[in-house]
Amino acid sequence: MRNDADIQKDVMNELEWEPSLNASEIGVAVKDGIVTLSGRVDTYSRKLAAERAAKKIAGVKAVAQDIQVGISSDDRKTDTEIAEAVVQALKWRGFTNEDKIKVEVEDGVVTLEGEVEWKFQRETARNAIEGLIGVREIYNFIKIKPTLVPKDIKQKISAAFHRSATIDAQKVNVEVEGTTVILTGTVDSLAEKDDAEYAAWAGPGVTSVENKLKVVGKEVYEF
Repeated sequence: MRNDADIQKDVMNELEWEPSLNASEIGVAVKDGIVTLSGRVDTYSRKLAAERAAKKIAGVKAVAQDIQVGISSDDRKTDTEIAEAVVQALKWRGFTNEDKIKVEVEDGVVTLEGEVEWKFQRETARNAIEGLIGVREIYNFIKIKPTLVPKDIKQKISAAFHRSATIDAQKVNVEVEGTTVILTGTVDSLAEKDDAEYAAWAGPGVTSVENKLKVVGKEVYEF
C-alpha cells in the first residue's frame, strides 16, 4: 500500500514531465490516496492535462480539481469573442450548421448541446475547444442518437480489452443492457479505469457506460 507522501512526490514528478504544463503553477495535496490539485493555468486544456497526469500515478484513488483557469485582464476575451472562436473551431473539425450543435457562453463557461451519432464525435467537439483562450469550463450536453446495437457488442468490447496493452481483460467484466454497457471488476489505476471506459464507448450503438470498476492498485517495489 503506497503512502500519501510517495503518491504526492510521483504526481509532482509527473506534472514536471508533462511538456504542456508549468509544474510550479500547480499545487498537489494528497490524503488517503485522494489527490487535490490547486493553482491557476491559462487554458482549460492545461487543467485537464494536470488531471490526466495525476490519474496515471499508482495508488491514486480519486482526483479533486481545484485548479482555476484565468488569464491577465489585458488578454481577457468577451463571451461573444469566445463563442465566435468556438464556432470556428467546430467548423475546422468538420462540424457544420447542419449538425445542429448549439453553443452558449456565459462568463467563459461554454455549454454544448445537440445530437451526434458517435461518442467520438461528442468528444471531438469538446476537444476542439479545450485549448481556446478564455474558456474556463466546458459543459458537454451533446447527446448520442440511439443506433442499432449489434448482438455481439459484448464480444466486440471484450475483444477490444484483450487487444489493449493497458487493460487486464481478465479482471474486467462486461454486461450490456439495451444500449448501456456496464463495467465491473478491478483495475490497478484510474488510468486503466479510464482506458476501459474509453474502449467501451467505442462500441457501435453505445449511448451510456456505467463504469463500476474498482481501483485496487498494486504493490510497488523499490530496488
